[in-house]
Amino acid sequence: MPSSMFRERNAGRPRGSVLAAAGVAVVLIGGVAACGSGDDAVARQRLHGAGVNRPLSPQSSAPETSQPGAPGSLQPGAPGSLPPDASGMPLSSAAKGAAGASASASAGAAQPITKGGWIPVDRAAWAAQVADYQATKADPPGNAGNLPEFRADCKYSHRKPDDPIVAPGLPGASHMHSFVGNKAVDAGTTADDLMKFTATTCKPTVDHSAYWVPTLYEAATRKPVETTGFRVYYRSLRTNSTGIKPMPNGLRMIAGDAKKRKPTPRGAQGQFYCAFYGPGDIDGYARSHNGNWPICGDPASLHFMLQFPDCWDGKNLDSPNHKDHIAFGTNDGCPTTHPVRIPALTFDIAYGAKGSKAGYYLSSDPTGKSASSMHGDAFLMWDPDAMNQRVRNCIAQRRTCNNTGYDSFSF
Repeated sequence: MPSSMFRERNAGRPRGSVLAAAGVAVVLIGGVAACGSGDDAVARQRLHGAGVNRPLSPQSSAPETSQPGAPGSLQPGAPGSLPPDASGMPLSSAAKGAAGASASASAGAAQPITKGGWIPVDRAAWAAQVADYQATKADPPGNAGNLPEFRADCKYSHRKPDDPIVAPGLPGASHMHSFVGNKAVDAGTTADDLMKFTATTCKPTVDHSAYWVPTLYEAATRKPVETTGFRVYYRSLRTNSTGIKPMPNGLRMIAGDAKKRKPTPRGAQGQFYCAFYGPGDIDGYARSHNGNWPICGDPASLHFMLQFPDCWDGKNLDSPNHKDHIAFGTNDGCPTTHPVRIPALTFDIAYGAKGSKAGYYLSSDPTGKSASSMHGDAFLMWDPDAMNQRVRNCIAQRRTCNNTGYDSFSF
């Protein structure tokens, strides 16, 4: 992570000895299953082994088996949804008309509104990237580990009620989001903009992508709680990297469900958890009054992990529900509908909060105040050569990489 927390937590600890609560959480959280029952154990083993940045869980539970992108699933910030105010709460009735008019005027002045739907990949550009990737030679790994992954460590950038994936060209049409990575992102951001305006809060700086999640608020004060660390892993969830390809630039993805409204009591799937080392409870030593939020003991703090799929249809950079163009594969490969195996993104998010009796709420569910509406968006854009080299070195060669290259178990 960009903060010092991972270095402090891992001081003096062997790489493979750290407990792995997050390794379990990544399979459970986000309204998706990482894979089938056999692959769940594989995914957990991969994550536990990478425990240099993961707290460890004394518990486990059955993975959620629902799949993303079900037809008719609702998405955050759909046109016609009520815009929030700066706290993530719904606007008063008196403010609705003004907010809508302002949003429409701003959108019209910025650029034509892009209607949601299938966004086809530029086939020539994708073919060129694949050709370059196939010509890319792997660098010697030295003593790097054998966990196939590379990463970007990002800091909080800015907060806006915008969503350039779900509500492109409609400023203020979404609930509040907290953005990391590309600093220029707003409702009007396009793929070309990500490559043109490349200032970023991520390392490496060759990652021009934008990543965002709903803003977290303290229930008692309605003050935002921003991320103190945001690590994006690009990894293999499988025991092999057969057919792996680089990420296509401009790919948009969403994991989780902003419309989900289920309580998240102790032990529930889709909850925030307490990251810690040593004895303790991943679900917190106590809970908020409504039971939805853990209260963490020292030195733990609130964390969340979100898993994205690892197969792409090879045709579209987006789909109407922002999920149908991607899918989960298995060790045997990707489904015929989504034949291109790509690195799987994992959001590993840390918050500078320990929990409280009043608890929290997400901007995507200020009323229910559960964590079940947590979701994440990724709008991907890398320097193509950097992406190709990392996929070749780290995923295809199945070696562990950090922000700059191979990880030799040091920071």
